[in-house]
Amino acid sequence: MNARHLCLLAALQGAFLGAFLSGALPAAAAEWAVDPARSAIRFSGVQVGVPFTGRFERFTASVDFDPAKPEAGHALVLVDLASARTGDVQRDEALPQKDWFDVKAASQARFEATRFVDKGQGDYAAVGTLTIRGTSRPVTLPFHLTFDGGAAHAVGRVGLVRTEFGVGQGAWASGQWVALDVGVEVDIVATAQPASGH
Repeated sequence: MNARHLCLLAALQGAFLGAFLSGALPAAAAEWAVDPARSAIRFSGVQVGVPFTGRFERFTASVDFDPAKPEAGHALVLVDLASARTGDVQRDEALPQKDWFDVKAASQARFEATRFVDKGQGDYAAVGTLTIRGTSRPVTLPFHLTFDGGAAHAVGRVGLVRTEFGVGQGAWASGQWVALDVGVEVDIVATAQPASGH
């Protein structure tokens, strides 16, 4: 194979790669509409040595994300803490109370990502601030992102220490009955929105 053939092959490979990427990543769309029916925010913990899981039934999310410029992205997720459900009546009744989420004082958890970091191979990190019960702390949420046509699917998990946000007061402030470590999982499906002004 001579130099001309090598140049032609490189050009064809470049064209194919460009076509593939433009099909896989909606380049013109930076704003995404989250589909709540296909999305979930779940949590997990351990109570008296027994693992449990739950989910928040109500939340909203706005996402501005361009795969070509992840560092310029932004996301805001608001979670209705009163909508936490674990399937255990006693636990579900306790969670909104003052010792736990204290929804009368602050009904929402707020996660605001101010940028995204591309880790490669579809892995990203959302860097931002999580606020619960009026306490804000920096949090980085790692997630894996896939695209299917105009839809994006993000799945991620982050570990938290609940007492760093004041969740679990009084007798619950130690890990004797309920473990301090909790997991939060996000499973978000969103569709690309047309670019404004076009």
